[in-house]
Amino acid sequence: MKKVLLISAMILSAFSYQAKSQVSLGVNIGQQPEWGPVGYDYANYYYLPDLGVYYDVPRGLFVYFDFGRWNFAAVLPGRFGHFDLFHCYKVVVNDRNPWLRNDYYRNYYD
Repeated sequence: MKKVLLISAMILSAFSYQAKSQVSLGVNIGQQPEWGPVGYDYANYYYLPDLGVYYDVPRGLFVYFDFGRWNFAAVLPGRFGHFDLFHCYKVVVNDRNPWLRNDYYRNYYD
């Protein structure tokens, strides 16, 4: 009985080890908006230097600074007017939280 349990445990541990070692590639082609830059198979964020705004591609939210904090919204606030997202300059950013390094992105791309 002990041998059966030991062999079962070894098989299960080998199976779980094999499952953990598999590699996963992330592609978010279907999540990118129509106005996004062409030619990228993956993007975490777009930076829109003309507005100083980020777009969170996986969540579909704009990230903008207002009233002393970073806000997340599905649409841009009214103060940005009728900005043309199709014809503006966009930068693909694969940083984790790019707004935390906003000074870098603003200085580099503005």
